[in-house]
Amino acid sequence: MVTYTIIIEEGKKNFSAYCPDLPGVIATGKTEDQTFENMKEAIKFHLEGLQGIKQSLPTPTSKARKFQIPKKLFEKFNCPGIPA
Repeated sequence: MVTYTIIIEEGKKNFSAYCPDLPGVIATGKTEDQTFENMKEAIKFHLEGLQGIKQSLPTPTSKARKFQIPKKLFEKFNCPGIPA
């Protein structure tokens, strides 16, 4: 099994996603789940296209991690959008 990392970002009215290992492959959706599904389809379409022109598939190397910082740091600078 090969795993590609998908980054999903929330906008004001929708979500968007990209894959760092596949430049130019993007997707959007009204929900995070819809965006994820759209991105899987975009990746599949892109990889099938590469196979169709006999190009090798990119080896995934990207990873994503989260880390937590104190909520007080955000409050100190009045940052909007802080989860409760």
